[in-house]
Amino acid sequence: MSLTAATPTSPSAAEVISPVKALAADIKVSHSLFALPFALLASFMARPVSESWGRFAAQMALIVLCMVSARTFAMLANRIIDRDIDALNPRTHGRALPSGRVALRHAIIALLASAGVFAIGCAVFGAVLGNWWPAALSMPVLAWIGSYGWLKRWTWLCHFYLGSSLAISPLAAALAVDPDALLTQPALWLLSVNVLCWVGGFDIIYALQDVEIDRAQSLHSLPARLGVGRALWISRLLHASSAACLLAVLALDARFGSLFAAGVGIVLILLIIEHAATAGGATTRIQLAFFTMNGLISCLLGILGIMSVVLARAG
Repeated sequence: MSLTAATPTSPSAAEVISPVKALAADIKVSHSLFALPFALLASFMARPVSESWGRFAAQMALIVLCMVSARTFAMLANRIIDRDIDALNPRTHGRALPSGRVALRHAIIALLASAGVFAIGCAVFGAVLGNWWPAALSMPVLAWIGSYGWLKRWTWLCHFYLGSSLAISPLAAALAVDPDALLTQPALWLLSVNVLCWVGGFDIIYALQDVEIDRAQSLHSLPARLGVGRALWISRLLHASSAACLLAVLALDARFGSLFAAGVGIVLILLIIEHAATAGGATTRIQLAFFTMNGLISCLLGILGIMSVVLARAG
C-alpha cells in the first residue's frame, strides 16, 4: 500500500468568518456612533466656503473610514490588553479572547489590519488631497487610543483618558478638512472638550458594573477607588461641564441657532434621565443609560449641528 503526503487544506469560509464574527460582537462596531457624529459635525464646521462638494464628499468618506478603523483598532487593543482580567470577571469572561473562542493571533491580525486601513486612509489625504497632517499624526493617534487598557491598572484618570481618546475625533476631522480651522474656530475645541467630559462621565457610570471585581483585581476605576456615591457626583459634574461646553459653542459660533439649541435642551433632559436611571449605583439599566441614551445624544447633536451649519451657509 502506497503512502501519500497529506495535502494541506485552506481554512473554510466558516473557519475564517467565525473569529471575525466573535470579535465584531465583542467590539460592537455600531458603537462607533458615539464619536462619529461629532467628527462629521466638525468636518462641516471646518469646510471652507470655497471648497467643492465633490472634494468634501471624498474627505467625508475618508473620515468615516478612518474613524471606524481607528475605533476598531482601539477596541481590539483593549480586548487584547484586558484578556487576562476579563477572564476573572463574571461579566466579561465569555468574551471571545478569554473564553478561547478566538485565538490571540487572530485578534492581533485583526488589530494590525485595522491599523493598516487607518494608515492607508490617512495617507490618501496626503497623496490625493494634498493634506499630509493625517498621515503625519496617524501613528501617534493609534498609540494614544490603543493604550487605554493599561491606564486602569495605574490610575483612576483612566476615565478621562478614554474621554480624550474620543475627543480627538472632532479635532482630527477638522484637521483633515482644513488645518486652519483649528486656529480660527474655538468652537471646535469646545466641541472636543464636550466629548471628553461626556465620555468620561458615562464611562464612570459604566464602571459601576465592576466595582467589586475592580477592587479585587486592584484596578483603578473611580467607583472602586472613591466609592459609588462620590464617583457618581464626579460623573454628574463632568456631564454638567459637557453641557456648559455645548452652550459655549452656541454662544461663540453664529451658525448654531435655535435648532442646535433645541438639541442641547433635549440632551440635557437625556443626561438627567441617564443619571436618574443609575441613581444610587443601580446597574440594572446600564445598557439603557450607556448605549441607548448616549447613542441618541451623539446622533441628535451631530444631525442638528450639521443641519444648522448647512442652513446658515445657505442663508
